[in-house]
Amino acid sequence: MYSKELTKGTLLPIILKLISENDRMYGYEITQKVKEITSGKIDISEGALYPILHKLEADGILETEKVFIGKRVRKYYKITATGKQYVLELSAELNDFITTLNLIFNPKPINS
Repeated sequence: MYSKELTKGTLLPIILKLISENDRMYGYEITQKVKEITSGKIDISEGALYPILHKLEADGILETEKVFIGKRVRKYYKITATGKQYVLELSAELNDFITTLNLIFNPKPINS
């Protein structure tokens, strides 16, 4: 599993990418999907996940839908129309950042 310091800056784009690809998701589903995709290398705690989801909802990036399952209520998160553009911009920025990190950690040999 990666350190919290290493993953902290990528949680927001990871969460948004998953929700946008799956139309809508609920919190526990997000944590389990991340664990599944990364073979347990990235583990998002509830303490890290829900503040991000609530901020994205307050910022109009996400909207929620409550679904009653028996006596329980499940809160689904979905990307808003405004949020779709934000996800595209954030994904482009993250991909550019990864490319930049590769320049540092996997430099191409200089031909003399």
